[in-house]
Amino acid sequence: MKLSIAMCTYNGARYISEQLRSIAAQTRLPDELVICDDCSSDKTIEIINEFTAGAPFSIRLFENCDTLGSTKNFEKAFENCKYDVIVPCDQDDSWYPDKLNLTERAFIANSEAGVVFGDADIVNEDLTETGRRLWEDIDFSNGLQQKVDAGLAFDALLKYNFVTGATMAFRAKFLPLVIPVPDRWVHDAWIAILVSGVASVIRIDRPLIKYRQHSGQQLGPRRRGINVHLSTVQARNSRDEYRQKQAQYKLVYDRLQEQEEFRIHDRVEELLQSKIQHVTSRAQLPHSRLRRLPAIGKEFLLNHYRDFGHGWKGAVRDLLVNLDDR
Repeated sequence: MKLSIAMCTYNGARYISEQLRSIAAQTRLPDELVICDDCSSDKTIEIINEFTAGAPFSIRLFENCDTLGSTKNFEKAFENCKYDVIVPCDQDDSWYPDKLNLTERAFIANSEAGVVFGDADIVNEDLTETGRRLWEDIDFSNGLQQKVDAGLAFDALLKYNFVTGATMAFRAKFLPLVIPVPDRWVHDAWIAILVSGVASVIRIDRPLIKYRQHSGQQLGPRRRGINVHLSTVQARNSRDEYRQKQAQYKLVYDRLQEQEEFRIHDRVEELLQSKIQHVTSRAQLPHSRLRRLPAIGKEFLLNHYRDFGHGWKGAVRDLLVNLDDR
């Protein structure tokens, strides 16, 4: 098995040296590092070139002529990887020395695995420990973990994405399935849900990286829980949000139906149709809170709030949230 790291950079001079050093310190070195730079204007390229001169593995740098944005830049990096497993890499984290070794071992031990992912220690700007873990912050609960371990990752991912690109890896043979990444999706969530529909997903029950939190990052973990659903409930227009989710999962359904290379897991089509029906129902809730009760009650009795979201928290949110009819 050979491993390709796909790193995306954009004005990363402040942190990228630490990330590159952590890759060079891996107990299992990568077979190549592919870097796509999205028109950096700082010293990012200079730092990469200095590192490349003494790196113990092959490095290929691609400099974009126009800014692509995070997801499309990762897509370009993936397409330029040559080897069996692709490991996405952010510019501002720091990997623990055994990340690649543990990832490779998980793929070798599970021949049907399409995606492998792990936990992370959340750290401050200077890599100081916060005492928080990524899975805890994004509410990747024991119940969802058990579903993944039971081979039901697709079911679990229909609730919400818990596979973070910074800790994931996937087999390159699934590139024809996941490329191109639609504008409505972020690359890690798109890869996770599509591949989970045709292959196994394996979790590594330990932190693989130090996941840096800072003001300049484009993506990062968002805490979940009842306070997230209700604290700003009156300030949001959720109808647009539900229409967005409706369109997102229709894209998943269409892509899986269009592809012919991989066998789709049993029940995937039925589950997707139920998910789309659920978010469609939420998008069509009446403006009047009283008139919402029958539709919310029906979805609750069908267990759709449990299966596809945050359970009773989502039902309460739908009852209280602003729904602009524009």
